[in-house]
Order: sequence, then C-alpha cells, then structure tokens
Amino acid sequence: FQYPLMFGLILAFCWCSLVCCSRIYMGMHSILDVIAGFLYAILILVVFHPVVDLIDNFNLTYKYAPLIIISLHLALGIFSFTLDTWSTSRGDTAQILGCGAGVACGSHVNYILGLQLDPPPHSLPLSLSSLTVTVFGKAILRLLIGVIVLLLTKVAMKKATIPLACQIFRIPHDDVRRARQRMEVELPYRYITYGMVGFSLMFIVPCLFHFIGLS
Repeated sequence: FQYPLMFGLILAFCWCSLVCCSRIYMGMHSILDVIAGFLYAILILVVFHPVVDLIDNFNLTYKYAPLIIISLHLALGIFSFTLDTWSTSRGDTAQILGCGAGVACGSHVNYILGLQLDPPPHSLPLSLSSLTVTVFGKAILRLLIGVIVLLLTKVAMKKATIPLACQIFRIPHDDVRRARQRMEVELPYRYITYGMVGFSLMFIVPCLFHFIGLS
C-alpha cells in the first residue's frame, strides 16, 4: 500500500523499540545484547538487501528449492545448539527457522500451482481505500478465521510431534515440560509445528479465503 514515508518510519521505530525494550524487561537479553543485535540486523540488511529478489526467485522457481530450504533451516537449527543444557533461545531459534522454512515452502507451492493470491506487480503500490463497515467487517472476519486455522494447526502439530519425538528418542513423555527441555524433543517440535504454521499462513489460509470469497 502507498502510505506516507514518515508514518512508516515512526511505525518501524516504535515496533523496534517495543521489541528491544521487551527483551530487556523480560530479562532475556542485556542492553549490550540488544545493541549488538540491532547492529547485526543492519549488517544483514546491507548484505542481503541487494540479493533479495534473486533469493525470492530461487525459492519460487527452482524445482528442488523446498528440499534445500528445509535442509538448510534444519541444519542451522541443529548446529546452532549442541549443548545438552536447556535454553529458551534454543526453542525460539528453532521456531523462527521452522516458520521461515514453512513460509518459503508455502510461497513455492503457490507459484508452482499458479495461484495468484497477491495483487499483480503492475498494480502496486495499492492506494488505501476508504474504511467502510463492509471493509472493516471483512478484515475482522479474515483475522478471526486466519487465527483460528493457525491455532488449530499449532495445537494439532504439537499433539503429534512431542509424543512422536519422545517415542523415537526413547524419552519419557509423562512430564511434557521436562521432555521439552531435551534438544531431541524441543527442536523437532518447534521446527515441524511452526513450519506447518508458516506453510498454512502462506498457502492454506489464503486458499481458504479465496474459496469462501474473502480474498
């Protein structure tokens, strides 16, 4: 959508500030951690921004892109944490990697099936339409349906992955919290569950909206 530059800058600054302050407030990171993360994010942006279109084109068009995406994200999750000690960051990292892999694979499936779920590039940027009762109601309905589908996906995958991982690695699953502190359980659970959430977000939910006329 076409919106004022100043509005975008203010929104980005507020969102970034809230994320940074929340990590400090919750005791997850120190001020130095947040500053280093912010500078590292800028470095990543400078390096990867020029090749974003190239990466997107590879993810969409290359035949074996999903296999490479899943393997790369899974390897990053496994080799990032090799310690046996439990860490919340380990689960968060697997969650982010799984969601990213699911989103990329969902976009690939959309492209392969020829599903034009987004406006064509020549129509961008879109102009903001006037807010009416119909538009507002449609947006709320899309939000509710989308959230329900994603929550159901998360619950179903959680119910399936944790017992399965415990069975494969022969870990007692009577105490789910204790079982999830094992890397063999936490990483597959987070990766598979949020991978399916990301896939549903990009493929299943938009297809559902298109089917019921909410696109």
